[in-house]
Amino acid sequence: QVQLVESGGGLVQAGGSLRLSCAASGRTFSRSPMGWFRQVPGKEREFVAAISGTGGNTYYSQSMKGRFTITRDNAKNTVYLEMNTLEPEDTAVYYCAAGRPTYPAALYYSESEYTYWGQGTQVTVSS
Repeated sequence: QVQLVESGGGLVQAGGSLRLSCAASGRTFSRSPMGWFRQVPGKEREFVAAISGTGGNTYYSQSMKGRFTITRDNAKNTVYLEMNTLEPEDTAVYYCAAGRPTYPAALYYSESEYTYWGQGTQVTVSS
């Protein structure tokens, strides 16, 4: 069983930045594809970004590409989401997700590919 704990959310003005962290338990973190999703009340959860186990491959939703950066530190069992030039439309609960251990370059893009989820952290961007 893997537990994920997000942190770093909060209130920020438009144009500002935040860095989210997701700390994972378990000994197989470095072989697990990781991802970030977000959800606004009343809407479906939306893919944000994904990173492979080694960190060598990343993929972003088109609307966040260039503003968000996903990274990981396997020594710390942590994945990060750096968010810059935030817009009010980025307001959401952000969730970290982990896939089951697989080959090092794997990327997962859809919710169904992820097995473990964090509890979410609220990000609010004021205009």
